[in-house]
Amino acid sequence: MALRIARIFGKIILWFVGITVLLVVAFKWLPVPVTATMVMDENGITKDWESLDNIDRNLVSAVIAAEDSRFCEHSGFDAEAIEQALEERLAGTRQRGGSTISQQTAKNVFLWQGGGWFRKGVEAWFTFWIEALWSKRRIMEVYLNVAETGIGTYGAEAGAQRYFNHSAARLTADEASRMAAALPSPKKRSVKNPGGWLARHGNSIERRIGIVRRDGLDSCVYN
Repeated sequence: MALRIARIFGKIILWFVGITVLLVVAFKWLPVPVTATMVMDENGITKDWESLDNIDRNLVSAVIAAEDSRFCEHSGFDAEAIEQALEERLAGTRQRGGSTISQQTAKNVFLWQGGGWFRKGVEAWFTFWIEALWSKRRIMEVYLNVAETGIGTYGAEAGAQRYFNHSAARLTADEASRMAAALPSPKKRSVKNPGGWLARHGNSIERRIGIVRRDGLDSCVYN
């Protein structure tokens, strides 16, 4: 009986590995048609997949400045950011996210929103594989096409059209920074008329765009 159970579990693991790696390989080339987050969104879905060639570099630099300044350096996991997040959680202070853009991409494409150690574990699995099989440019391209940018709105192009009535291909630094500032909580954070802390945060991101360019923090996306 024990041997039979072990064989069943072994087959389940092999199927899981095979299917998940196959999905990662497929999405290395194919646009992601839909995600669990989109399907479960009661507000519907507005999205428009665009090549990274058609997304302004200002937005790439802005999300790196806001979300993951070591995007080009790490292999999917930022140990320093995770450590800082844990320290803030233990201290009971305002908690920042410890997830990299790679982790967020893995979650957004293959999994669901919400916490839990099981989901985090599977997220780490997918993060490992997209870092191993995709380029950094592809990770950024997918992230900017599946990230929620507003209520029922997904991707940079749909977000740019919603807020600024023009394509994501010509976002100003100010527009890109406001979109990046709202990304962690797009249903609650205003892009068009931010105020208070959110406005200051957007201005800070805009200033850091220059640092990202100067220090080559987005170089892995364009070189």
